[in-house]
Amino acid sequence: MLQPKRTKYRKQQKGRIKGDAHRGSTISFGSFGLKTLDSARITNRQIEAARIAMTRRMKREGNVWIRIFPDKPITSKPAEVRMGKGKGALDHYVAVVKPGRIMFEIDGVTRDTAMKALALAAQKLPVQTKVVVRHDYVD
Repeated sequence: MLQPKRTKYRKQQKGRIKGDAHRGSTISFGSFGLKTLDSARITNRQIEAARIAMTRRMKREGNVWIRIFPDKPITSKPAEVRMGKGKGALDHYVAVVKPGRIMFEIDGVTRDTAMKALALAAQKLPVQTKVVVRHDYVD
């Protein structure tokens, strides 16, 4: 699972997800990318599930780049605990994504294989997505 090696503070406030992504909204490394159309928190388990689905569909050919990293800690309290008594213990990490963010990139495989692999990855994620192709890509 992806998670930070160390953090300055163990717990963070919830925050809000407002606006569109400006950073990470263009394809940088591969030829095909998976772009989110919604804003959401994507857990480290969801990122890992999407990565596994892609690499298996590609039969371990080509390259996969993960462009998001889960660095926001999410806390939760145990079930049936009364209100108060402080913030809960750390439960998992999430990556906060805004609309327009490229989450995954693929290169080194055919267009058809890339589309199918990214479609499988999209099924594992809690957001609406679309597959984008690099502007200078040729078959």
